[in-house]
Amino acid sequence: MGVKHKIGLRFEDKYKMERRVALVPDHVKALRDLGLEFEVRKSSKRIFSDREYEAVGARLVDQVPEADIILGVKEMPIDYFKENRTYLFFSHTIKGQEYNMPMLRSMMEHHSNLIDYERITDENGKRLIFFGHFAGLAGMINSLWSAGQRWKEFGVITPFLKLKQTHHYQSLDEAKAVISEIALEIAQNGLPDVIKPVVVGITGYGNVSHGVQEILDILQVKNISPAELLQYSTSGFPDKNLIYKVVFKEEDLSVPIEKGKSFVLQEYYDQPELFESQFEKYLPHLTILMNCIYWDDRYPVIVSKDFLEVMFRNPKPKLLVIGDVTCDPDGSIECTHKGTVIEDPVFVYNPHTRNPTMGFKGDGVLVMAVDILPSELPREASQTFSDALVGFIPDLASADFDVPFENLRIPAPLKRAMILFHGELTPDYQYLNEFLK
Repeated sequence: MGVKHKIGLRFEDKYKMERRVALVPDHVKALRDLGLEFEVRKSSKRIFSDREYEAVGARLVDQVPEADIILGVKEMPIDYFKENRTYLFFSHTIKGQEYNMPMLRSMMEHHSNLIDYERITDENGKRLIFFGHFAGLAGMINSLWSAGQRWKEFGVITPFLKLKQTHHYQSLDEAKAVISEIALEIAQNGLPDVIKPVVVGITGYGNVSHGVQEILDILQVKNISPAELLQYSTSGFPDKNLIYKVVFKEEDLSVPIEKGKSFVLQEYYDQPELFESQFEKYLPHLTILMNCIYWDDRYPVIVSKDFLEVMFRNPKPKLLVIGDVTCDPDGSIECTHKGTVIEDPVFVYNPHTRNPTMGFKGDGVLVMAVDILPSELPREASQTFSDALVGFIPDLASADFDVPFENLRIPAPLKRAMILFHGELTPDYQYLNEFLK
């Protein structure tokens, strides 16, 4: 295969502790063997070192000046774009996110092509390239760590104090080994009476939820339904030394506003404004809530500030931690006022003053809302992501971008994910014009 488009790997600069990369050195080597050229922006913090890329034949550069196709992970600065280049990254624009419209305008002015990983799907709309599973893994580790620290603030010592924040571990296996130790200790000695039973609620059942459950299931967990949660909360839990896991689906979260109408999933997706939240009946019975759903502002709020205020009139509310893996600021969890950073990951939200305080101290509920959770497991997350992406690169590198969009020959999943072509919104993304005004 002859070289057509040079590929550039970007340095991630949005977050101090963003260490992921879209293509790992082994895959760069495999693509180099097919005749592709690579430029890799030097980085001292990337989880794979400059030396590893240099060893497989990539050229290290201080910028990415010549590459035609630029691979990144997170959003790129407004002044980063060059004329007529193709960029692949998570643009966070598909919901019309206001804070990224200036970046999208800049790309349009530079006649850029934009392919968004979030929209790389099969013909059924199933995502093919994602970090979500790792967000779930890191999110659950962080939330169990947060629970241990928060209980400690209340003078309750638990086995979860053995756990650290995810990024302190060299690997996922190392973190899992510590959770296995905690599971053993709980099996032998039980949990403090004052916190029993521990109930973990999980919204959603996709990739993020699977990651959350993979970690939680290392502990001695009993699966119960939302209905059983309500029943046991009245009649008593069968074994208070177990940790109870409840997964909530769409029909558990919301009901039709029209009384007596049954829940139809497709109707919920098509007309979410016809539904209202019913999650308030479950929330007071949870110790930890893990939020793992896709959400936009057409859907009912799951946890409102108003309900938290009512719930926390109880002098000893059960809800201890919200692990907001979804992390839509002022979104499905209204008290998530912002995404947090790895180096300052949690805050306590006071439902009465409606103000957050960073750290573990204060009255209210602790919220863990790190919005780059997969970067706490950067090596494994990058490897899995790269495994999914690498197969698309040869066709992308040999594509002729000078033809009209309808004649562009790239793999269908990439074409579905192309938001901009020569700086113009493609047919599926014309709706973004409303947000660009």
